[in-house]
Amino acid sequence: MNNWPDGYGRRVLAEVDSTNAEAQRIASSLTGPEWILGLSQKAGRGRRGRPWTDPTGNFAGTLVLRPTETPDLIALRSFVASLALFDAFVDVTGRTEPFSLKWPNDVLLNGGKVAGILLESAGFAGGQMSHLAIGIGVNLKHAPDAAHLEKRSVPPVSLLSETGADVDPETFLDLLAAAYARWETQFTTYGFDPIRTAWLARAARLGEEITARTSRDETVGTFETVDSAGNLVLKTPKGPVAIPAADIFF
Repeated sequence: MNNWPDGYGRRVLAEVDSTNAEAQRIASSLTGPEWILGLSQKAGRGRRGRPWTDPTGNFAGTLVLRPTETPDLIALRSFVASLALFDAFVDVTGRTEPFSLKWPNDVLLNGGKVAGILLESAGFAGGQMSHLAIGIGVNLKHAPDAAHLEKRSVPPVSLLSETGADVDPETFLDLLAAAYARWETQFTTYGFDPIRTAWLARAARLGEEITARTSRDETVGTFETVDSAGNLVLKTPKGPVAIPAADIFF
């Protein structure tokens, strides 16, 4: 546990249904932020209730926090987690150029999806969110079958197959936790602006045409920026459009 960040707990489970589900079970008993790593996760899930496949050797982890901000600011921690993942990948591989960040919460490696982030509430008190679970899945050694992907979805890749870097989940957790603590300090000290600037410097397809799809509609435009609220801003023939949540296709 070299350079494990001060104040963060660490628990490693041989098997778990879902690290985010475990976060909900233990949140009320925690006295500080806690990382949960499942070496075998049997019922992982991604955004919009989609299943997340976790072959042995991949990373399935959750950070449980007790945030004090309003819900709109709490949600911006997906950008904090993205930057932490980027740094952890650089630490493992010694390379920056293969990695990029896909709005709202994926990390790409050579254009394929190597990691995803899922934010969920992990408890409420007095009508307010008392705990946040930041679930993170990383294809360290194996990429799931792409046969059932939605058309135009980014294909999954693994860190091992794309870079040759062979890292175990516990070592990756140590790197990720240290990186996250650094960016969390930036966020809580200086707000979202430096996080936004750093994220945009690593953004996938910035300045290019992309498609943002929600359950109700689809918007095609040039990826112009991410605004101060974390919204995706697309330049369209009708003017700029700010999108708070969507699936992105290239």
